[in-house]
Amino acid sequence: MEAKVEIYTWSWCPFCIRAKALLDAKGVKFTEYCIDGDDEARAVMTQRANGSRSLPQIFINDQHVGGCDDIYSLEAQGELDTLLQANIATS
Repeated sequence: MEAKVEIYTWSWCPFCIRAKALLDAKGVKFTEYCIDGDDEARAVMTQRANGSRSLPQIFINDQHVGGCDDIYSLEAQGELDTLLQANIATS
């Protein structure tokens, strides 16, 4: 089973575009929540991201991994693939 990847973005955010490019290059399917001007959606994202309001905010299997720099750091450390390969527990 593939990892569940979610990313909160703004349409023209260069960091959002860069984070999505990394996921695309790795062939990762993800759900994008483009929250341009949507204060309610941003509030949901902020709560999920433990108060972080910057974009993008990325979640893998409902675990908050952070933003663009964080996902590139995970990739550089060789840890991103491990997170992406983690199976979602089934009940």
